[in-house]
Amino acid sequence: MTTVRSTATEPAMSGPITVPPFAVISGAQVQQALQGREKEIVELVKATYRLHSAGDSVNPPSYFLRFPDRPSARIIALPASIGGQVRVDGLKWISSFPENVAAGIPRASAVLILNDHDTGYPFACLESSIISATRTAAMAALAADRLSRGRRRPPRVGFFGVGLIARYIHTFLAGTGWSFDEIGVHDLSAGNAAGFRGYLEESDTAARITVYDSAEQLIRSSDLVVFATVAGQPHVSDLSWFEHNPLVLHVSLRDLAPEILLASSNIVDDIEHCLKANTSPHLAEQLTGNRDFLHGTLDDVIAGRVTVPADRPLVFSPFGLGVLDLAAGKYVYDEVVRSGELHVVDDFFHELSRYG
Repeated sequence: MTTVRSTATEPAMSGPITVPPFAVISGAQVQQALQGREKEIVELVKATYRLHSAGDSVNPPSYFLRFPDRPSARIIALPASIGGQVRVDGLKWISSFPENVAAGIPRASAVLILNDHDTGYPFACLESSIISATRTAAMAALAADRLSRGRRRPPRVGFFGVGLIARYIHTFLAGTGWSFDEIGVHDLSAGNAAGFRGYLEESDTAARITVYDSAEQLIRSSDLVVFATVAGQPHVSDLSWFEHNPLVLHVSLRDLAPEILLASSNIVDDIEHCLKANTSPHLAEQLTGNRDFLHGTLDDVIAGRVTVPADRPLVFSPFGLGVLDLAAGKYVYDEVVRSGELHVVDDFFHELSRYG
């Protein structure tokens, strides 16, 4: 493996078509490229949503690989292509094995493959659990900002499920100017709740931090509720818990009973993607036989095509689009190239002559 210290390794966007070199980018490099750049990444996610809404992307349905002998586990393929200045194709391959947590290793692991726009050749493989968590947190922070306009900015946030995604979302909220008087924590694991509280005490000394024993206490005590669980089906069904009309970032997609959504304003990131795979919005569609409960997409709100009322709960349910991973992954790739630390695998593509 060669470490290339030149920007000449970037895939050519014009001129003669050649086979690009293939690079491997580690998790440490990914983290270094993204860390402390929350505002920049949120703007990148916003721009990507705009491109997607304008039709300058291809984002087919995700494919779920499931296992009869491991029903809680899955591996998901997210193929995508994005135009604009990013101009790259690729695939995120991300696994979710919840049983890993008991063994002391992360639930999710992922790689991202970037393909050259002109030749189709893959030119990079990136560790992608950090990219995935980053783009998820960035879209959550973007939604929190845009959807809280027109209503009182939430002074109290509650995290329901406190794994890696919750930590990243808190980091992105803090990194984009949010501050809270109170932070609530609830998790089925007391150990996880204690660990997240310790993280918060180190990183958010101004807020009062409370660990709640019940989901009801957390929700009723929060103006901004972040769901970041691994729930496979709805487990929150009491509408009275939401009578104070909170803003809900329903990042884990399957926590809320459809009746909660039907009594709320609902914004998604992509309608067709969200209404699949028995997500809460999909269950609401199955229950009613229509999509009238959806008010629009986040890009509709950003563009001013949709205004959400402040007199009912507001739920943002993002499926998480592969184009976001591509945009963040290409950003990381360009940053690593600029740093001169791109690790190229020599002769990765070997048979390049048709007749030997």
